[in-house]
Amino acid sequence: MSWGYHLTLDCKSCNENVKFPNGDKLVEFAKQLVKDIDMVAYGEPQVVHFGKEDKTGYTLVQLIETSNICGHFCDATGDAYIDVFSCKPYDVNVVKELVRQFFAPTEIRENFLTRQA
Repeated sequence: MSWGYHLTLDCKSCNENVKFPNGDKLVEFAKQLVKDIDMVAYGEPQVVHFGKEDKTGYTLVQLIETSNICGHFCDATGDAYIDVFSCKPYDVNVVKELVRQFFAPTEIRENFLTRQA
């Protein structure tokens, strides 16, 4: 039995939804993802825009009762790096489909780990 399931998605050249100035689309994405993969949010999604030079962008953190959802979204390239970690199993394909719908990346590189100490 595994302790947790960890999906990482490296998403290349996403659409304008990664660059909304107030991060509303990222909040919408987090809330929809929590619902779609049948998790329970622990508080509201946190979205912050920060960085220096060509490393600016949004970071999204949504705590869930079984761990977290995180995303990093780069202003300069439109690339996104999204992680879903949970000790409760979830459907990886549901996550990827929502990422495609919200961000329309030209390419997704996927890694999936089962975690166990």
